Amino acid sequence: MGPARREPIEGASSPGGLSDAELAAQIAEGAGRILVAARHESLLHGRLLGDVGDGVAQAWIASVLRTHRPADAVLSEEAPDSRDRLGSSRVWIIDPLDGTREYAAGRDDWAVHVALTVDGEPADCAVSLPATGEVFRTDTVVAPATPSGRLVTSRYGGSYEAALVANRLSLSAYSVGSAGAKAMEVVRGDADVYVHATGQYEWDNCAPVGVALAAGLHCSRIDGSPLIYNQRSSYMSDFLICRPELAADIIEMLAFVF
Repeated sequence: MGPARREPIEGASSPGGLSDAELAAQIAEGAGRILVAARHESLLHGRLLGDVGDGVAQAWIASVLRTHRPADAVLSEEAPDSRDRLGSSRVWIIDPLDGTREYAAGRDDWAVHVALTVDGEPADCAVSLPATGEVFRTDTVVAPATPSGRLVTSRYGGSYEAALVANRLSLSAYSVGSAGAKAMEVVRGDADVYVHATGQYEWDNCAPVGVALAAGLHCSRIDGSPLIYNQRSSYMSDFLICRPELAADIIEMLAFVF
């Protein structure tokens, strides 16, 4: 299994008394509400709507974190990167709008990612799926029940690795939009595996991985090594989220590809 979930840090709370876990969840939910409101009456469309969504969610989240966690570092898809974060133990890794294309197209399979990492490990994280009103958080998520017999892939085309795993494990593949939406399919128990080998960035999977670990799922690189965040390069080439009983077989079969 992937790295164990780090326990919440005692005494980490905002001026309003919010714990890190509660703050992460409220940010994910609040940014989601703003993004849903920005689609009001379809007054904006396509790329313009996506750009507005990215910008307004980033501005709101950045202001909240400056207010409630001014001493913490932040890595966000929609903000310039500061190397100062490399010297910080506590780093918030944010994707204000995961799945901009899905959002701009009026789809439901997009997400907001909010993760607090401590010494490179996801600690308190939340993923919201605003269009469906769902919020998954590390302090309340539960383990998925029975296997679904399914594997979730990108709606832009499944990878060779995903096809291999689906074939070898006799899993039915189906597509979902954003990375967070796909990961929550596994957390929810609608899918058993999400394997990605074509590159992402830390903000694409940090919060989903934190939530998945809290749900007792396996999370690692495809070779089984741990997922470590707040690296000098925010690019991450691959990762695996799956039911723990499937992890060893998947890692072994993919070892012949990588």
